Amino acid sequence: MKKVGFFRSIHLKFVIIYVLLILIAMQIIGVYFVRQLEFTLKDNFKTTIQDRVNLLAYYLEEQMMKVRVPDEDETLEDDVKKLLRDYYSEDINEVQVIDADTLKILGTSDPDNQGIVGQRTTENLVRMTIATAQPVTEDFIDPNTGNRIWVLVTPIKIDGEVKGAIYLDAKIENVYDQLKQINNIFISGTAIALTITAILGVLLAQTITRPMSDMRRQALAMAKGNFSRKVKVYGNDEIGQLAMTFNNLTKKLQEAQATTEGERRKLSSVLSHMTDGVIATDRKGRVILINEPAAEMLNVSRETVLSTPIVSLLGLEEDYTFEELLSERDSVILDFSNPANTLILRANVSVIQKETGFVNGLITILHDITEQEKIDMERREFVANVSHELRTPLTTMRSYLEALAEGAWQDDEIAPKFLDVTQTETERMIRLVNDLLQLSNMDSKDYKLNKEWIDIISFYNRIIDRFELSKQQNVTFERKLPVHSAFVEIDGDKLTQVIDNIISNALKYSPEGGKITFRLEEKNDIVVISVSDQGVGIPKNNINKIFERFYRVDKARTRKLGGTGLGLAISKEMVEAHGGEIWATSKEGKGTTISFSLPYLRTEEDDWE
Repeated sequence: MKKVGFFRSIHLKFVIIYVLLILIAMQIIGVYFVRQLEFTLKDNFKTTIQDRVNLLAYYLEEQMMKVRVPDEDETLEDDVKKLLRDYYSEDINEVQVIDADTLKILGTSDPDNQGIVGQRTTENLVRMTIATAQPVTEDFIDPNTGNRIWVLVTPIKIDGEVKGAIYLDAKIENVYDQLKQINNIFISGTAIALTITAILGVLLAQTITRPMSDMRRQALAMAKGNFSRKVKVYGNDEIGQLAMTFNNLTKKLQEAQATTEGERRKLSSVLSHMTDGVIATDRKGRVILINEPAAEMLNVSRETVLSTPIVSLLGLEEDYTFEELLSERDSVILDFSNPANTLILRANVSVIQKETGFVNGLITILHDITEQEKIDMERREFVANVSHELRTPLTTMRSYLEALAEGAWQDDEIAPKFLDVTQTETERMIRLVNDLLQLSNMDSKDYKLNKEWIDIISFYNRIIDRFELSKQQNVTFERKLPVHSAFVEIDGDKLTQVIDNIISNALKYSPEGGKITFRLEEKNDIVVISVSDQGVGIPKNNINKIFERFYRVDKARTRKLGGTGLGLAISKEMVEAHGGEIWATSKEGKGTTISFSLPYLRTEEDDWE
């Protein structure tokens, strides 16, 4: 193999690329910086001049409106002259004041050009400003000096009528002089940076290319069958570790040559007697070997699947081609479940290659993970439901017990009520645990409710009272509920769980000082219960997903607040079990309303007496 020339070496390429990257980056930054600086300096210059002209116009308006007594007061030209004395600066060449009616120059700030006072102006910009009553600007280059000049002509208005104009000649060339100085500084800095970069690039390239050259020579020696040579290790960085790995590879390759043939002969026997499912293919992806466990898992005959494409056998035609399957390094989950049977397999893919890298085929190992998936899913659902659903009753009990501990137990009227509520919540927690253990059966036909006729308005008020007592944030409760009774047939415990979930979510997302509104509306054959908050709201494209199990709009925030993504999903199933519906409306930044309906049969009040 020929030696690599200097101009083709990676050393030179690395240095050139490194320097070019720095140069391009600095040029892009420089162009953007200078362009933005030019806009900023020009805008600042023009704004400053405009402000001074506006102030001068204000003073001139006062002088033009002034009533003058001949031979006693100074003339308008004298007053204008005094005003223009203060408007001489390095950035302004000249300021002239022109009368609108006669177009005569009333005064000029240039002490060497006072002879033009009283003469008619010849500037077209002044005539345009007086005619249009609008300021006019123009940039041009002074033919005598070659410098840039900015001209501003501003009308002087009195009661909406143009009485005169201010003609200002400014030296905007000063701005460009500053830009030239900044460009010179930037060019000098770029040259210094490129010099330092080139030196560092050479040093850095040497540290990388030296061990690579050693490994190249080692590879050439290995190609000739010499495995005794070792690559020198220059450090413990990635390149040093690569060199050590290269030396280890040399040793392993020497050992592998002696054992390759024996291992290859063993492979066929191992594949045939493995307890896991094993499928082997040729280089075109056609099945050439399938053991008995794999045939049983896939419910196929070993004879009929030979020469069948493996992607078809595994049902992966829509997701993978054979070439994509060759490059797949992660496990592939195969779901062969049907209404009568659940079967989930994990397929681990391994490529069969020759020493030259030529692909001979593919080996797929099948593991039955059906039971493991079922156990993991049931465990996750159980833990999540318990942590979410027990939070509210525990908080309520703590609030009542704290009130009792602070002295409420001495009140003969309040203490029994608090103890009764605590006992009720304890019993409800036990029922909640039992319900959560049966959560997977809620969609089945065997799921039953313990319904009874309950005054929904009084029932709703009691739940709100409980939250109003135990809430720890500054949130106002507003109730818009009917004052009469309305009886519905419901399971009190289940519906308490639904309303608890909805109010808990409203409290979580309500800002300090916010308001939660509770409503109950009676319609034809349903009663609609709703809870509205003033929180952050839900994006429109997520509103229909919030009732899915484990779904969270904002995962980080929900997890921080203690949510599991199950509350609204459980509420949905319970409401539907009652024959009702649940839905949400929301506006981002304004709040969310969760509503649900229950079947309602209107009756006369005396039927319940």
